[in-house]
Amino acid sequence: MPFSLTPRWVFQHYSEITPDWLRERGITLLLSDLDFTLAAKRTRRPDQPLRDWIAALRTAGIDFMIVSNNRSGSRVTEFCADLGVPYQGHAGKPSPRGLEAAMRRAGADRAHTAMLGDKLLTDMLAANRAGVLPLMVEPVGGAVTAWQKVLHALQAPFKAACRRKMEKKS
Repeated sequence: MPFSLTPRWVFQHYSEITPDWLRERGITLLLSDLDFTLAAKRTRRPDQPLRDWIAALRTAGIDFMIVSNNRSGSRVTEFCADLGVPYQGHAGKPSPRGLEAAMRRAGADRAHTAMLGDKLLTDMLAANRAGVLPLMVEPVGGAVTAWQKVLHALQAPFKAACRRKMEKKS
């Protein structure tokens, strides 16, 4: 399991990741963080654009599951129930165990799984350690607290390196 913080791809927003893009890479299971990846942390219910994006994934035959470290089980439970998606709670990222449990539940393997998140130290490290495709987005709602601003500033060089690699692939 590689110890890497670097994502393979960086996107501005989750909606840039289309079902066609995932299928071209052989992805049949998309795991995703919730807070700041799909919605701002205080958001209690999914919005219509997120519902539409999940519906498009399903239509394309791509399974979707939220994998969260969130300590508020009730918020994640309500959000996922409202969205109609399963979740793996108390994932323990950056440990790969939560991602591995989610893959087992979905009947998917590493080669056909991607992990979407907004943080290098949890989401991307867990994805790399689990051997799945690491996809990163800018935080939904932006960095709000002082700690988030520092954290996202520290992530900037890693994201820049990823973007340079992405440009070479284009």
